[in-house]
Amino acid sequence: MSLNDDISLPGEPSPAPRELADTHRALPPDLRAPWGWLDLVVLGVLTVVGSFLVSVSLAAVFAAFGLNPAKIRASPSETGLFTIVHQALLFLLLLGYLTAQIRASFGAPFWRTIGWRAFERSRIPRALHYFGFLAGGFLLSAAVQAASIAFGNKTRVPMQALFQDRRSAILLLLMAVFVAPVVEETIFRGYIYPVVARSWGMVAGVLSTGILFGLLHTPQLWGGWVQIALLVVVGIVFTYARAISRTVLASYLLHVSYNFFVSFAFLIGSHWLRLVAPGH
Repeated sequence: MSLNDDISLPGEPSPAPRELADTHRALPPDLRAPWGWLDLVVLGVLTVVGSFLVSVSLAAVFAAFGLNPAKIRASPSETGLFTIVHQALLFLLLLGYLTAQIRASFGAPFWRTIGWRAFERSRIPRALHYFGFLAGGFLLSAAVQAASIAFGNKTRVPMQALFQDRRSAILLLLMAVFVAPVVEETIFRGYIYPVVARSWGMVAGVLSTGILFGLLHTPQLWGGWVQIALLVVVGIVFTYARAISRTVLASYLLHVSYNFFVSFAFLIGSHWLRLVAPGH
């Protein structure tokens, strides 16, 4: 099935065939995703259930190596390792599910269908698009870090526990730069945004998807309310970039650049991890 065909949009009212065809043709290509609200609910349920199953399975693996839950909780290093591996496996599960769903249910290529497209041709060279979004990620990270220093509080947030030893810190930095931007942009800007935007409009789509992105990081930043608010703003900026460019590639470039410079700032501040405990 081609994405340019006249298809029904799951989870939404079914108008007359002619109305549906006209409505579908009127949508920008980046919003013609063949999934709907019901699919978003299924993804949400899968995230919760999958997180639980990954936790149970991972705990069994750790126990096989002599690390029962009590020992994991007693060791910041092992807690950090468990948390990071859990997140990586959950990312893999969700990405695998979306790939299987789009290919099996809709018979469509995964990456392009979910919004990873080249920048549209314009008078601006594509190289400048790449540079502009990468530079934008740097400027956004600098602005957020400055605002966090100026208005943030000194409350210790849960994520700081992952930077108590070098192993956890290195794994987290690698995930932040190489894994999280791909998976999070695919889910939020590729899968969620088109459904919200075509139902409620671009502005509502940008705001709601960006807010959801920021709030889902709340467990990692609990107590750092300024940091959570700033991350909501970051999520809105990422989604806006995706909306105006009509490709997830734009928000990905912002995201990977943002995370890279935040990670780089941490490395500089920790004297290249020399101020972080060696760990195990």
